[in-house]
Amino acid sequence: MTETTNATTTTKAPATTSAGALVTEQGKTSIADTVVSKIAGIAAREISGVHDLGGGAARAVGALRERIPGSRTNLSQGVAVEVGEHQTAVDLDIVAEYGVAIADLAAAIRRNVVDAVERMTGLEVTEVNITVHDVFLESEESDEEPATTRVQ
Repeated sequence: MTETTNATTTTKAPATTSAGALVTEQGKTSIADTVVSKIAGIAAREISGVHDLGGGAARAVGALRERIPGSRTNLSQGVAVEVGEHQTAVDLDIVAEYGVAIADLAAAIRRNVVDAVERMTGLEVTEVNITVHDVFLESEESDEEPATTRVQ
């Protein structure tokens, strides 16, 4: 598009937002909450020192779900998001591995989540809030008795 004003020519850029090409002259792209939560969940799990995502109840439900044949892991477990037209905010509930510096772990998670979400969706991540619900000890897993079935 070109406008002429008093013999000077100015050129207008295409109508885009700070969120990249989500809104253009050809149309609008909307990103669903589930998309952002899956991306954030995968990005958080990629960081060494994250044992699991979710609080106690969410992890218990997730463990039951994984025992069902044919079920898939819930990649957005422990992730809550708010998605707007141009921005998103992410809340993560994690279980850290024992011995990991939690402040460093949180910084690495934030960096990876922001990079992944912004790169894949074009949305600006305004904040990533992290709640550490537990610390995982390797001995806790081996102390648990295997589940026995009543029917064989």
